[in-house]
Amino acid sequence: MNTPVPLPLRPLAGNRAAPDEVLLRLLTAPDEAVTREVARRTHLSQAVAEAVLTHPDPAVRKAFAANPYADPEQRARLIDDPSARVHLALGMGALPDGYAPVRPLPDHVYQRLLAHEQPLVRMETLQSPILPPRVLAGLAEHEDPAFRQAACRAWELLTPTAREALFHDEDPEVRHAALLAVPHPDPAQTAQLLAELGGHWKLSGLLARADLSPELAERLMADPEHHGELAGNPTLPAHLFPVLAASADDRVRLVLSGRPELTEAERLRIAPLITADQRLAPLSWVLEGRDDPELLRRCATSGHVWLRRSAAACPELPADLVGPLARDEDFAVRLLLAENHPRAPAELLLDLYLTGTHRAVDVLVRHPGFPVRGLAARFAGDEDPVRRRLALLDPDLSTQQLEGLSRAPGTVAQAAADPRFPLPSLRRLLADPATASAAAVNPALPVADMLGLLDRAGL
Repeated sequence: MNTPVPLPLRPLAGNRAAPDEVLLRLLTAPDEAVTREVARRTHLSQAVAEAVLTHPDPAVRKAFAANPYADPEQRARLIDDPSARVHLALGMGALPDGYAPVRPLPDHVYQRLLAHEQPLVRMETLQSPILPPRVLAGLAEHEDPAFRQAACRAWELLTPTAREALFHDEDPEVRHAALLAVPHPDPAQTAQLLAELGGHWKLSGLLARADLSPELAERLMADPEHHGELAGNPTLPAHLFPVLAASADDRVRLVLSGRPELTEAERLRIAPLITADQRLAPLSWVLEGRDDPELLRRCATSGHVWLRRSAAACPELPADLVGPLARDEDFAVRLLLAENHPRAPAELLLDLYLTGTHRAVDVLVRHPGFPVRGLAARFAGDEDPVRRRLALLDPDLSTQQLEGLSRAPGTVAQAAADPRFPLPSLRRLLADPATASAAAVNPALPVADMLGLLDRAGL
């Protein structure tokens, strides 16, 4: 007896061209993975969203509550859902997938979640990264100290009276949160935090941004453990620089060498060797001054690689500096330029794709300057599947090349999902268990074929 081939219903649920008729029938599937896939789609019509919101399975409603693409007003209706699991998903928030920001729920929904009978729902809502600052600011006088502590995350929106009250709160955790929320604590506030928290992890970064008096700076310099943060503090007195420049700790000298007030000669004399794989965040003063062409020019032509990397991360980099940085000896400079500059050279984008296993490979092909024409002729027959996949980006890819890619290991799924497939070939792929899932996602699949799959599944 032949074993029946599983029908690709879950991939079909993700087909962006699937009409309401198909999606509504998929919502009746006994397989939870299929129904959840419908609830997670990037776009749902009003009719399908209504069916999801009233679906008998709470897992489906929960999936919709956590859908980052769903309309916040539609998700907000789930506040009246009978399941606490759904409320928990609402409170935790829809996490961004890296492509689009998540729109928060209406304020009145957060008010109800923060007053929920389940403590876990309240706490998860309170910790949600997308909880709007205006909602947080309204918690400054809440009876629960955890809520008052959370209000400190909206420091810029708090009134002077509210801030002062938080500074003197009866709960030490709230007081510390208030002090740590100050962008640049004054010497007294810094001394208080150091005295009360000691070496607590919450103090990480404090000494790099606190306003230091000469006396406090001298006292802190006595402990080498503080040198790494002090080296980047904008208010550190210049007469203390030589102490840090003589440090045996490469990290201390590196941070010091990135200060804006140093000359090029001073910078290069202090800086340790920076390796190609050493990750460094762009210097804040470069990002803050990126509208100044002369500042970017100085950084882009500096002998210090950290300054060049920082300049490369700025989309405002003047056009005449793009070429030199695209040829920079430092890999990270070239990569940051490719990731951030709208006029990054096409040959740089392609070279980084072909030679990199870094995080940006998939991002590079979405760059508007990525050279797509001619890729099929170059790579359709390549032995490396990573290179072969480039052929699918070419608008001039032939049907014969597409057929070949659908049979080559490593490009089967991507090719089968390509809407340029001729219908007879697409149906052949849909009938093959090895390619059925990819073919079911293909937006060129006729609705009649989609309905045929549902008929076979008995939906």
